[in-house]
Amino acid sequence: MTNQTGGESGGEPNSDTIGYASALDELDTILRELEGSDVDIDRLADRVARAADLIALCRDRIGNARIRIDEVIADLDASTRLGDAADDESP
Repeated sequence: MTNQTGGESGGEPNSDTIGYASALDELDTILRELEGSDVDIDRLADRVARAADLIALCRDRIGNARIRIDEVIADLDASTRLGDAADDESP
């Protein structure tokens, strides 16, 4: 069963639908829980597994953003070279 945010019935959003900022916020919440003195040992493994999923999602999003940025820069460089070549051919 899924909840309204598209996540598992535990109330956590699905990693496919959560945004980068939301993932970081959730990781921060999990970290505070784990650093607290009243860690619920019954939930510990689940929280650590969720944190690992969120870290993987963030790394994936960063990698995808890096690829997109590199593509934009390459397109800009190509446009600049074409513009310079056209200027060189002008009388």
